[in-house]
Amino acid sequence: MQTIHDADVQPDAARVFDWRFAELCRAGFTSDQAWCLASAPDVDIRVAERLLAEGCPPATAQRILL
Repeated sequence: MQTIHDADVQPDAARVFDWRFAELCRAGFTSDQAWCLASAPDVDIRVAERLLAEGCPPATAQRILL
């Protein structure tokens, strides 16, 4: 049974995932890579963006981050 508190948390989690996914796609990751990275809460989005900005290939950046 879902409580009111649980219902409040899920939409926030979904919004955070959507934001993380969009930022990673915008940075240059493929949809599949962005999905994997956005799903990992310990992945720092700004570090991911910086890796690509400094010329790291997306596949290599994904391996580094995960």
